[in-house]
Amino acid sequence: MAYWLFKTEPDEFSLEDLKKSETTRWDSIRNYGARNRLQECVPDDLVLFYHSGRNPAVVGIAKVVSDPYPDPLQFDPESDYFDAKATEKKPRWYAVDIAFERELDQPVTLDSMKDNEALSDLEVLGQPRLSVSRVTEAQWQLLTSSDAEA
Repeated sequence: MAYWLFKTEPDEFSLEDLKKSETTRWDSIRNYGARNRLQECVPDDLVLFYHSGRNPAVVGIAKVVSDPYPDPLQFDPESDYFDAKATEKKPRWYAVDIAFERELDQPVTLDSMKDNEALSDLEVLGQPRLSVSRVTEAQWQLLTSSDAEA
């Protein structure tokens, strides 16, 4: 099992939206680094659900429930995520399905992550524009423990 952090703008798709829908397709990734990480995801991997924007924080946990598959939006000319260079035989972008697991008791803010020496090598801190990033098991344990804010 691997651990990930998926970033989202809460006004576009929030943890509450995921909770209501129970599962969703995690699509529209248009950064090669994030795409490459998304392609490494497998069912039962766990995901830190991170709200970016005004109050950036990890707010919940999700689970990957599918293998990666071609993002259908890349083939849709009406989509903002259409990619004219993508073909069915050679897709460029991928998606996975994720399911809601739980909300964190207390959000783990970006500032608290930056201030925590044990998280200094957290991938999202070094590459803040990456919407899908790796998390080590030790980082996962720290971020999901009740004392993550300490």
